[in-house]
Amino acid sequence: MKASLNTVLRIVADTYGNFRELAGAEKEGEAWTREYRDRGSGTLVMAPHGGWIEPFTSELAEAVAGSDLSFYTFRAVKRGENQRLHLTSHRFDDPLALKAVGRALRVLAIHGEASREAAFVMVGGGWEEFAEVLRVSLAEAGFAIRRPRQGLAGRRPTNICNMGRLGPGVQLEISEALRRELRDDSARMEDFVEVVRRGILEMGGGATP
Repeated sequence: MKASLNTVLRIVADTYGNFRELAGAEKEGEAWTREYRDRGSGTLVMAPHGGWIEPFTSELAEAVAGSDLSFYTFRAVKRGENQRLHLTSHRFDDPLALKAVGRALRVLAIHGEASREAAFVMVGGGWEEFAEVLRVSLAEAGFAIRRPRQGLAGRRPTNICNMGRLGPGVQLEISEALRRELRDDSARMEDFVEVVRRGILEMGGGATP
């Protein structure tokens, strides 16, 4: 079965309580893959719900990371029922991901929000200064910004985006409609990536920790 951005199921609750349970029940390489590129940068760009959990988030994170920022993603690659592989961000304890965030000063996590009709970004996380920079910059570039709704603010200290060596980071919740737009419009994709990367570098996120 080939999944699409339009057919991904909405998350109700995590099937597994932690990564150990997930890895014990779902076979790596068949159900899921993960990737970490340690580039020694101050910022880690990550997509913990990539593949067919929140489609096109791995690709966005990889594009933002470019060739100079560290990158991590977990990808669900099953033929169906990929939502079973979702681990909520404050319980996302893949040892490889924890190693990655532990080597970075700050973390930018990219997620997929479920709205299919409206194209927008919710900017959250514990690093409010950087979050506001991204809100302003993305809005100026023509991207609609919404405040994170309950459950998507990313402010818990145990949220994976807030576990870099300097603490609080940022998470982007990108609606399904906007992810489709970015996937299908290379110029728009370039604009989005450029704005986010510029924000990271202006905040010193490219520096070696």
